[in-house]
Amino acid sequence: MVDIARMAGVSNATVSRALSGSPLIPQETRDRITELARSLNYRVNASAANLRKQAVSTVGVVMLGSAERPAQAVADPFIMAMVASLADVLAERGQDMLLARCGPDRLQMLPDLVRTGRAAGVVVMGQWVAHEALNAMARQGLPMVVWGASVPGTVYPVVGSDNEHGGYLATRHLLAQGCRRIAYLGRLDQPESALRHRGYLRALHEAGVVAAPGLQHPVDFSQPGSQAVVDQWLADQSIPDGVFACSDLVAMGVVSALAARGLSVPADVKLVGFDDVALAAHVHPSLTTVRQDMALAARTLVAVLERQVQGLPDAAQLLPTTLVVRDSSGAAA
Repeated sequence: MVDIARMAGVSNATVSRALSGSPLIPQETRDRITELARSLNYRVNASAANLRKQAVSTVGVVMLGSAERPAQAVADPFIMAMVASLADVLAERGQDMLLARCGPDRLQMLPDLVRTGRAAGVVVMGQWVAHEALNAMARQGLPMVVWGASVPGTVYPVVGSDNEHGGYLATRHLLAQGCRRIAYLGRLDQPESALRHRGYLRALHEAGVVAAPGLQHPVDFSQPGSQAVVDQWLADQSIPDGVFACSDLVAMGVVSALAARGLSVPADVKLVGFDDVALAAHVHPSLTTVRQDMALAARTLVAVLERQVQGLPDAAQLLPTTLVVRDSSGAAA
C-alpha cells in the first residue's frame, strides 16, 4: 500500500479508501490506484480490514484437546454437530469459518489467529483443557467466546446449556421409572459434567435416595470407557437399575457393553444420555436424552463474539435444556 501511495502521489489513507470503493475518492483517482494495485498483484487482506473496522468476517472455531486425547473433540458427535450449526449461522450472515484443532502445547495459536488477521475473533470448545490459559487470554483482550460452563473465577465470556438442570431432569426421570440405584458416568473435573452431576445429586436428594459412591464413575464425554465400568459392576454384583451418562456417546457405549454381557436396555437397566445428537433417535433402543439446542447455541455464540470484537462487555449466557423421552428409559409412549 505504501508503494502504491508513493507511485500515485497520494496518502496511504487515500489508497485504502480507493481500494474499498469509497465515493469520497474521485473516480479518476480510484481507477488509477486500482490499476496500480493490479499491476503490483496487490490484494486487500479482507480479514485485517474487517478487524480494523471491528466487523466479524472470518470466525476462528477452535477445538481444544487434552494431551491424553488430542483428537477427542473430533471424535465427539456433539462437537461436530455444533461446528455444523456454527457454519450454518455464519453462512447465513455472509461470514466465513476457520476451523482448527489445538492441543495444550499450541494454545498460542488462538491469539495468533486474531493478531495475524486470519480471524476477527475465536469460538473455543473444550474449556476444561485450558481454563487458566483462556482466562489469561481474556485479560489480554482476545476477542473470544467459549462454549462450556460458567465456573467460579471465569474471566472469559461463556455460552453454555443449563447442565445442572439437565442432570436434574435426567435423574428425576429415571426415579419416576422406579429406579433407585442410579449410576452417573462422567468426570467431575470437566465443568459441564460436574454440573450435570450436581443436578443428579439434587434429584436423588429430593427423592431421599443416597448416591452410592460405587455407582459414580469418571468417564470422558467421548472416551470408550463403558466396558470397563460394566465389567466392574458385574464383578461387584452391583448392576444399577438406572444409568445417567454424561453424553449420548457414553450412553451408546453402555448399551453396547451391557448387550455384550447378556443384559439389555431398558429391560435390565434404564438409561438416559445427554446432548441429543442426531444418532440418538436412530440407535436401538432409541435414546432418552437431555437436548441441547445446537442451533440456538450457535446463534448465541456468534452474537456474543460479535459484541466481543466490538469491545462490548457480555455476561455468561445460560441456554435451556429439555428432556427427550425415547425407548432407553422404558417410558416412551
